[in-house]
Amino acid sequence: MEQIFFISSKIVQFLIEPLNLLFLISGLALFFLILRKPIATKLFLWFSVIGFILVGYAPIPQSLARILENSIEKVDINKMPGEQIAGIIILGGAIRGEDIAIDRGEVSIYSAAERVTKGLELIRRYPNLPFFFSGFSGRVTPRGMSEADAFKQLIAEQGLAEITQSTAYYENQSRNTYENAVYSKKMIDQLGVGNPFIKTGLWLLVTSATHMPRSVKIFEKQGIQIIPVPVDYQTAHTLQWREFDLTEGAFLWNRLLHEYIGIVAYKLTGKI
Repeated sequence: MEQIFFISSKIVQFLIEPLNLLFLISGLALFFLILRKPIATKLFLWFSVIGFILVGYAPIPQSLARILENSIEKVDINKMPGEQIAGIIILGGAIRGEDIAIDRGEVSIYSAAERVTKGLELIRRYPNLPFFFSGFSGRVTPRGMSEADAFKQLIAEQGLAEITQSTAYYENQSRNTYENAVYSKKMIDQLGVGNPFIKTGLWLLVTSATHMPRSVKIFEKQGIQIIPVPVDYQTAHTLQWREFDLTEGAFLWNRLLHEYIGIVAYKLTGKI
């Protein structure tokens, strides 16, 4: 069942990619032009123009993204007593391992690099706390090194391998946020044998701000108490009213649609 859900989510993700949709609409306009259907041609040309405006005009996706980013309050962990924190969970989605990391010997970090940098910051701040890095691959057909193994390599490159030897846990099976939570819960239960605080304490959760609302709901559904540590913000307090950027707009729309549709899908399937 989970395999069907995963593959279905990838199909939907392809279909909702803004530039794919714009290409499809433009292609339909050309198709009806060849068929000499002027009304249908004009209709899809208008759809195409409106689509380009919706995607590229910055304030539209920014305002929607800001709703997601502001829906989870950012906790000031500097004011939180360390004894309340049971551990750290860092979600994948920012690292490219796979065959490139193996062939080139270098781990690449995506645009959500703050997941990694914030994770490293928290590991240094709380060296005695257990931390999980959760992530395998979001591909239907994974290849090469998992994200978790790539993060383990980064830990070594940052000189943290020795001090995290007894606190580092790498979960390299999960392919989506639901599996992140399920496998993290299993690891917490195993660690919690003989130490109830591991199960009942608060866990710092590091992921992108747009991804945080869905992540918190999923982890709490699994019985894990979360302190959200959102990173990778895409919006400021003010909107860029004069900005038009198709590349940035498509990127942001892709994130938005992925999260909003994901929330609906997870609700319908009882995952949140």
